[in-house]
Order: sequence, then C-alpha cells, then structure tokens
Amino acid sequence: MAMATNILIVDDSKGLRAQIVKALKGAGLFDSYYEAADGIEGLKALATHPIDFVICDLMMPNMDGFQFLEAARKHEAFGHIPVIFLSARGESAMKIKGLEIGAYDYMTKPFDNGELIARIMVQLNIKKLQDELRKNNELLKEISITDHLTHLYNRRYMMDELVIEFHRSQRKKGELCLVLIDVDHFKLVNDTYGHQNGDMVLTAIAETLRGELRRYDLAARYGGEEFAMILPDTSLQEGYAVAERLRQGVLEITFPSPLNSLAVTISQGIAALPSPLINSVDALIKAADDALYLAKQNGRNRIDTMAVPA
Repeated sequence: MAMATNILIVDDSKGLRAQIVKALKGAGLFDSYYEAADGIEGLKALATHPIDFVICDLMMPNMDGFQFLEAARKHEAFGHIPVIFLSARGESAMKIKGLEIGAYDYMTKPFDNGELIARIMVQLNIKKLQDELRKNNELLKEISITDHLTHLYNRRYMMDELVIEFHRSQRKKGELCLVLIDVDHFKLVNDTYGHQNGDMVLTAIAETLRGELRRYDLAARYGGEEFAMILPDTSLQEGYAVAERLRQGVLEITFPSPLNSLAVTISQGIAALPSPLINSVDALIKAADDALYLAKQNGRNRIDTMAVPA
C-alpha cells in the first residue's frame, strides 16, 4: 500500500511531539515530519507544506484543536486530510464534538504507541480508498461531459453552460457571444476517405478550435460535424475576430496521406447579447443557427452574423 508521506504533529508539549515522531519513525509510516506548538503554527504548516496526515492535541494555548480543525476545514485543499485528536479529556461530549467538526478519530492521553500506529494505519487505508473513489468520480464526471472523439465538451454540458452564461449576461446586462461552426462538405470527406479519416479531420479541427479559446471560453462538439463556442463578455465584433482566426487556422491544417491533398474549410454563424431580438437561450441558438445557414448559402468558408434591427 502506498502510504501518505508527510505528517504534521500539533501539540504544545515538545516532549510528546518527540515521543510521537520516534514511534512513527520506528513504524516507517511517513517520510517527513512537521511539528507545531499550537493551532496557529499548525495552520501555517498546512499552508506551507504538503501535509497528508495530522495528529493534533485538543487543549493548546492561542488556538486549540477544535479551532484549528474548524479553520482548516474551511479550505478545500485541507478538507480530506485525516486528523486524529489527542486529549487528556475523555468525556464523550468532547469526542462527539471532535468527530462532528471533522476529526477522523479521537484518542485519550496517555496512549499506547502501538494503538496510535494501528489507528493511523486504519485511517491511511480509508484515505487511500477515498482518494481512489474521488479520482474515479472525477473521471466519470469528465467522461459524462466530454465528447469521446474530440475531447471537447459534449452538447449536453455545453447547453447547461449556455443557460448559465445567458442568465448571467442578462442579469449583469453584459455581453455574450455564441458561435456555431459547421465543417463544409464533410459528408464528402467521409464518403471519399472513410469515417476513420473523417474522425481525423474532426479531431484536427477540434485542436485548432481549442487553441483559440481564452481561459473562460468554452468549446463543444455540437453535433456530428458541428462545433460551438461560448464566448462570455464578448461582443459580436470580438466574436467575429475569434471566428476569423479559427477560419484561417482551419485553412492551414495539413493532413498525412491519404488526406494530404485535402483542404478543409468551415462555415460559422454568430449571435450575441445584448440584442432586442433575443430574450431566451433558444432565441440565441436560433439566431446563430440562422447565421450559419446564411454562411453556407452564401458560399461556405465564411462567417455570417445574426440579423440586427435596422
């Protein structure tokens, strides 16, 4: 089992800290040992060192164990670190309070070194299982919102985010730009070169699209050969500039044989807020879709924008 490597011991007794360090070093559970004399020093240690486990005294000057743990649990980074409380007070009420605020275990002083080591090993095993579960849950979440081919977001996630951004822009009276993108004559690519090579074209376009995004933009595979960009805080003119860079970028894509002679182009339709013509997410999508249809009608490999009032 891969053990945690760094432990923090928070106790106002230097002698007790030394006793714990000696016992744990003998068991070989940790590589690095950090010490703190009270809760304030403990929080500083958490902020400056990669701590995987904490043993904390309950009654300390300046900041006691309860206050230390409550302060630590407010930070997401420290939320999953196992903490064992040590205290000379063994009342049930104290133990219950400690467990309620996030301690993993509670031991009464004086304690047996062997029992402390055994309890730490139990918590390390639990932590390992919890870490694996969190990792698997994150992977499942990523799979559920990601298009398997292009690794862009999928349409369902994109729609959820578009609703959020739409209402945010309406609430703040801000700008929002939606760009719909269609690969020109993609059926011909599939028919001529096969679906596997068609997938190569889509992934290359997706990579080019990803390169045009800012940190807070979002790109998704909207359909078979359709993509979408959500550009928050972006005007129609600014969105057009992004779309033009993408159009040029796609023109510059080169492919290996048998696609080495293939020239791929895209058509794009743009709609933006604020607009007196758009009062819903559906209206925003329709405006961008109408603009995309116009781009294809006008010859493809071009960008058209939503109609604006005269």
